[in-house]
Amino acid sequence: MAHRAPSGRAPAAAPAPSRRLARRVLVLFTLSLSCSYLCYSLLCCCGGPAAPRTRCPPARSAAAAKKLLQKSRPCGRPPPAEPPGGAAPARRPREPPAPPAGSPPGPARPGAKRLPQAIVVGVKKGGTRAVLEFIRVHPDVRALGTEPHFFDRNYDRGLEWYRSLMPRTLDSQITVEKTPSYFVTKEAPRRIFNMSRDTKLIVVVRNPVTRAISDYTQTLSKKPDIPTFEGLSFRNRSLGLVDTSWNAIRIGMYAVHLESWLQYFPLSQIHFVSGEKLITDPAGEMGKVQDFLGIKRVITDKHFYFNKTKGFPCLKKSESSGLPRCLGKSKGRTHVQIDPEVIEQLRDFYRPYNIKFYETVGQDFRWE
Repeated sequence: MAHRAPSGRAPAAAPAPSRRLARRVLVLFTLSLSCSYLCYSLLCCCGGPAAPRTRCPPARSAAAAKKLLQKSRPCGRPPPAEPPGGAAPARRPREPPAPPAGSPPGPARPGAKRLPQAIVVGVKKGGTRAVLEFIRVHPDVRALGTEPHFFDRNYDRGLEWYRSLMPRTLDSQITVEKTPSYFVTKEAPRRIFNMSRDTKLIVVVRNPVTRAISDYTQTLSKKPDIPTFEGLSFRNRSLGLVDTSWNAIRIGMYAVHLESWLQYFPLSQIHFVSGEKLITDPAGEMGKVQDFLGIKRVITDKHFYFNKTKGFPCLKKSESSGLPRCLGKSKGRTHVQIDPEVIEQLRDFYRPYNIKFYETVGQDFRWE
């Protein structure tokens, strides 16, 4: 017998459309929440893939979040590394203020470059290097160490080029340069006069025969294949005809070259140093040079000692330098041996020139 349900009751099943709607709402809410979290993470936690993950601050209002981002560093970015020991990072040094426009780049060097007031104009192999090195000891003298050859080889470069070579000097100091070839250069007297008619000239002279042999010895050390001294000195030795075209002979004709200088400068502006006395009495000769330049006699006997190996005086060591100063290896060479008859013939040749030179300068150098 079939049973019947109690009257008035219906089946308890929920309608299907309501369940599907609830599920959709739940899925959409979950997706919305995930997207919001993802966007917030991208905006806030932007330290890059290699940056360590840090905890982000809780969500705030849009205005508060914007203000927070302006004041603080982005979330997730690592803090700057501290130096060892916990010390604060060093500040970048402040750059010095730029100098005013037109000001020099640095402190000005003392003194100025001036054209020389005194020139050692000759003669080659007479002792000019010794005079220059000795006079440089004086505190009131500054000298150019090299030979500029301005008035014989580089005149076309101009006086400003010449001036640029000079050492800086104070107003109380004298500028000196040395080029021995000036004495035998015809244009040199006029050119120096045009630079300054007040220029003081120093000429170091030596027995012309000894000077010629020294000149030849120097050339022979550089060119071993040159002819003999006798062969270069004479056009015809049997007749005693000396070859005055050879430079080593021509330089020793001092009286001839001096004529060109006296056309522009008086004897009072030319001082003659004895090459022989410069060896035997350097202090005496340098005392006369100091008088000629108008400076105090500072260089005296105490500055020199005789070097037996070289055969000439050298400067003693100064307080500022621990070593004595002597001329280079090219100075003091042993002269080549010359036939005494050749030397006598050359003495006879130079005798009239020497006598005229003595008379002109008023000084007997005793080369006879």
